[in-house]
Parts: sequence; C-alpha cells; structure tokens
Amino acid sequence: MNRAKIKRRVGKYEVGRTIGEGTFAKVKFARNSETGENVAIKILDKDKVLKHKMAEQIKREIAIMKLIRHPHVVQLYEVMGSKTKIFIVLEFVTGGELFDKIVNHGRMREEEARKYFQQLINAVDYCHSRGVYHRDLKPENLLLDSSGNLKVSDFGLSALSQQVRDDGLLHTTCGTPNYVAPEVLNDRGYDGATADLWSCGVILFVLLAGYLPFDDSNLMNLYNKISAAEFTCPPWISFAAMKLITRILDPNPTTRITAPEILEDEWFKKDYRPPVFDEIEDANLDDVEAVFKDSEKYHVTEKKEEKPTSMNAFELISMSQGLNLGNLFDEQGFKRETRFTSKCPANEIISKIEEAAKPLGFDVSKKNYKMRLQNLKAGRKGNLNVSTEVFQVAPSLHMVEVRKAKGDTLEFHKFYKNLSTSLDEVVWKTEENMEKKK
Repeated sequence: MNRAKIKRRVGKYEVGRTIGEGTFAKVKFARNSETGENVAIKILDKDKVLKHKMAEQIKREIAIMKLIRHPHVVQLYEVMGSKTKIFIVLEFVTGGELFDKIVNHGRMREEEARKYFQQLINAVDYCHSRGVYHRDLKPENLLLDSSGNLKVSDFGLSALSQQVRDDGLLHTTCGTPNYVAPEVLNDRGYDGATADLWSCGVILFVLLAGYLPFDDSNLMNLYNKISAAEFTCPPWISFAAMKLITRILDPNPTTRITAPEILEDEWFKKDYRPPVFDEIEDANLDDVEAVFKDSEKYHVTEKKEEKPTSMNAFELISMSQGLNLGNLFDEQGFKRETRFTSKCPANEIISKIEEAAKPLGFDVSKKNYKMRLQNLKAGRKGNLNVSTEVFQVAPSLHMVEVRKAKGDTLEFHKFYKNLSTSLDEVVWKTEENMEKKK
C-alpha cells in the first residue's frame, strides 16, 4: 500500500480524513506517529470559542474529562493549541454507532437492549458523580468498540456542575429535540442529571421499539407530546421494561426516577455486572492551561503538504460500513455519505466534479484536494452542503468520498445520482459495486 506524504501533521499526529462535523468542531481520524496508535482529533476554532465566551467552560470540562477513565466513556488523551485552533485528542472507537444496529437489523431483543442500557446508565451515573452532565445524549454519541461494548462520546463538551445559576439549575437549551427532556425545552432551568436520565429513557425505548417515542414533523406538536410525555409502548415490550420506561419518561423532573433507583430496578438488575476498572487520582493538566495561552512557546506545529492524503490499509477497512465511526445514516435510515474509486489523476477528478456540480446549481469552493459544494437554492432543511475529498490509495488509484455536510438527506441522494451520471468516465467503481462484490 502506498504511503505517500500525509497532507497534514499536528505535533506528533498524522491527520487523515474527516469522520464527523458539528457546530463548533470537526473530528478527524489521526495516527500517533510515535506509537502508531489510531486516535480521533476534535478540532475547534479558537475564535468561535472565544466569541461565544466558551473558553473557561471548555478549559474546565477538558480538565475533568482528563480525570475520567471509564470503560464506557470515550477517553480524552490530551489537548493541544495552535494560534487559531484547539485540538482535543480522543480515543478512536471502531465499531460504529449503536443505532446503526437498529437501522440495519431493526429493534433489539430485551437481553441485548438491557446490556447496552446497563452500560449507558453506568457511564452516565459515573460522570454525574464527578459533576459532569452530557445534556446531548443521542444516537450519534453512542458508539461501539471492537468488542461490541458501548462508549459514550462527547461527555467532554457538556455543561458542568459549576455552571449552575443561583437557583441551582442549568439554563442552556441544547440537544436534539426528540431526546430532550421537557424541562430543558421549557427553559425554566433544569438539573443536568435528571435531564440526562430522560434522554436515556428515550434511548431505551428506541432500542426496544425500533422507533422514537416522541415524533412529529411539526416542532410545536413534538414539544407538546414531550411536555405531556405522550407516548405508547408497543405490545412486544415486557411489562417490567414498560414500567421502567414510564418511570424515566416522567415529565416532572422532581418525581422522575433517579440513577440509584434505576440501579435497584428489577428489570435493570437482571444479569447486571458493573465494570471493574481503576480510577485515576490525578492527571497532568498543564496542556489544558497551555491551550489558551497566546505565547508561541505553547503552540503545537501544523504542517501541510500539497498532495491527496494517502490511505493505509487500516483506514480503508475503517471506511467500510461495519467499522465506520462517521454517521453513515441519519434518522430516516438514508446514507449520508458514499464513495467511489477512480483511476484518473486527482486534479482531473476535482475539475470534473466542479464541471458536473455547477449546472446543478452548486457554488464550488476548493482547497487542496477537498471541495465544498453549496446549493444556492434552499431545500427542505436549508441549503444542501456537500463535502468531497480525494484520497490516494495507490499511485494510480484514488478514492473519492462524497458526504452530506448540511441539509436534507433525500436531496443529497438526488444530487449524488445526478452527479454520478455526469462522472461516468471518471468513476471506476462505486461503493455499491464494492458492496455487491463482498
């Protein structure tokens, strides 16, 4: 396998493809060149962090996350800063999202759902005991490791107990509406622990039912259903599981079941084996302080090279559906990204994509071997934005990833169909053809 120069280095890490995007951050696959270990690097824009007055919050949260070593929480290794960016180095989890299992195989049997729910509650309860609340527990944040165990991600960028107002409650509305507790939506202040447990209840319902308890295309109707906890359990869910779900999805946070009470619940306790692990007493927090210092002395070096990023065998394997950390599917079960291989030179691939996208009404911006295509006309969920990147697999073989960055997934599918018909002479094999050959 060709190992041409990696396009980008951050300190001792070789940085590869993008595996996730959020409002404040991008997540990239990377490799520690000293140890050979694969990691995920969350990259935050320093200006955005400072503009939203999040520096102190992020500093505190990273410091706490460095102290959390739990088998069901994604590990935060270190943090680095450059003049313009913050790099958070995290454990790379290879088993994809828990919810891909539901997309691919439908609802789970109670024994399997219970195992994941026990791991989730154990992780959430542990973090709560350290004063860290997630506030955005949802499918994308529930990953699986190579042994099929749950790993909760993004605990590090959550609200902390020190952020409560004088009334002792948190006040930031965040999260995905379907999974968010009624008190968060009502903005009357909320307790991070009870709000997280509500989200865990919604997750348990989805694992057992295969669909959401609260769902409505009209946002106002959805809020009303959540506020009244208006849901119906399907008949295949056992009475004991139904009872527990009802106690968690209690719209009144003061009477909602607590974590210690869940741990005592009969349905929950069946075959429960809490993980055994060593806690760490202290961690070096010098890097957390250094990140926000303006002195060059503390900055990590970033190097870029004008070449498509080359891919090693592991990265290629990790891009196959079963191991992909990126969110391959959205709520409707449609793919959000796809790939094809091409024997054309990288520059030719880039110009052919540009030629094909412009007549479809897309504005094209290019940087190195990446492109951002933005539809100038707003669709169902705003403007469709598509990211593409060219990777070198061998000297005369490239792989092209086409990913929805923003907008509606159905529109993305339509766009990709139109694009691929214009790229006939460029495409050697599509991902679908590759899948069929397996």
